Amino acid sequence: MNHFLALLLGFCVDLILGDPRWLPHPVQGMGWLIGKLEPPLRAAFPKNEKGELHAGVCLVVLVVGLTGLSTGLVLRLAHLLHPAVGFVLEVVICWQILATRSLRTESMKVVRALEHGSLDDGRRAVSMIVGRDTEQLSEEEVLAAAVETVAENASDGILAPLLWAAVLGPVGGMCYKAVNTMDSMVGYKNERYLYFGRAAALLDDVCNFLPARISGLLMCLAAYLGFDGKNAFRIFFRDRKNHKSPNSAHTEAACAGALGLRLGGTHLYFGKPVEKPTIGDPVRSICREDVKRANDLALTGAVLALLLFDILPMILICIFRRHL
Repeated sequence: MNHFLALLLGFCVDLILGDPRWLPHPVQGMGWLIGKLEPPLRAAFPKNEKGELHAGVCLVVLVVGLTGLSTGLVLRLAHLLHPAVGFVLEVVICWQILATRSLRTESMKVVRALEHGSLDDGRRAVSMIVGRDTEQLSEEEVLAAAVETVAENASDGILAPLLWAAVLGPVGGMCYKAVNTMDSMVGYKNERYLYFGRAAALLDDVCNFLPARISGLLMCLAAYLGFDGKNAFRIFFRDRKNHKSPNSAHTEAACAGALGLRLGGTHLYFGKPVEKPTIGDPVRSICREDVKRANDLALTGAVLALLLFDILPMILICIFRRHL
């Protein structure tokens, strides 16, 4: 019961405060740990495909294990100190694993850069939140990149950690965040990480399999509140597999359908074109307001997830306890 309440309060704190720059973030610690473990693990195994695969598996076990153990230990000590201290720490952890406010803040920087600066300013702003090359993007392509990032991270940054925290508590939420951080650091299909990062990438796919699909459906439902819900469902079921990743296109398809946009397509990564299927139909041209609309849709979907997987269980637990 307590972890459901902690998640609700953590969600609210995240909406209000986001990720203040002055406050150390757990992801920074996870990134530091991954960076420190990579060189010795690579050195400990043979310099071949099998050796790199084994080193990558060890990285996953160590990072997820240490994250879970340290989080559980700190929470245990806090609860031993005082139950209120433990509960407050649970709220803080739930706040830190969510990225609702920061996703809106960072993506809206792209719009402000275009409004108050130049196209080059918009390109620089969007380069901070996407992995593709941005130097040659048009304004529409800059805005599409921002919308795609919001749509994809609606699952990775908001709904998936919310769901894992609801099911497994703050420790589960932090372990999910560790998996997601590893994937973002070593999950690339390039020469350096093709084998070393494979275990992290596969585990991230597994951990996001159900959350991505639930997130897409919830965003389709959310689209009925001010967007095109019918088209969101149509595009979701048609285009949700239009991505090399088994999970990325679900929320992108829901968002594209809800907003009447076409997303995806071929983009440059490290100077090389990467062909991707398109998602959605070009009902209209993308505009600056669509970045805000995508964030509103993501937030509405997150609120629905909070209602279904956090608030509803709390209500059911209270009813069950009352009838005991």
